[in-house]
Amino acid sequence: MRRKDDTLRDTLLESARQLTETAGISAVNIRSLARRAGVATGTVYNYFSSKDEILLALTEEYWRQTLSEMKTAVTSHDFCGQLREIFGFLKERIDQSAGKLMGSLGNVETQGLQSMVSMQSALEQDLVQKMAQDPGIRDDIWNETFTREQFAHFILMNMMVLLKSGAADIDFFIMIIQRTIII
Repeated sequence: MRRKDDTLRDTLLESARQLTETAGISAVNIRSLARRAGVATGTVYNYFSSKDEILLALTEEYWRQTLSEMKTAVTSHDFCGQLREIFGFLKERIDQSAGKLMGSLGNVETQGLQSMVSMQSALEQDLVQKMAQDPGIRDDIWNETFTREQFAHFILMNMMVLLKSGAADIDFFIMIIQRTIII
């Protein structure tokens, strides 16, 4: 069996990204992707068995890139300011194209959700670090029942609900966090 070429896979994903940007998600299929990438249809099948797999790969790549870019975009020094920036950054990305990609996963939605759990876990760990670095957060509140990890999970789950519901801001949620953990 021939080894798959990661460079060709990247080229196929880039072609799929271009297709979604120029013609929309509905234009993505194995044939259009092969045509756009300048390869045979069978070659695309060596990497993706369906449109759903292509869209899943695009979604995963999009979120990896988003989380990477978010690390440099978040510049506030205090934890609550960072949460506002994270919310704004994610809201903008979801409004742009991530929401459309996630909504188009169809038959691979379960795999997409599993992938998102992995990405959320990375973001939770980042939140734990940010809490530990903020001198304005009380140290005396953490114990074996109320941990930074559990609080980071609580924050992220609520932030996701706010994002999904289309909330304009997280001011009320930030107030709850401030009254809970800030000195």
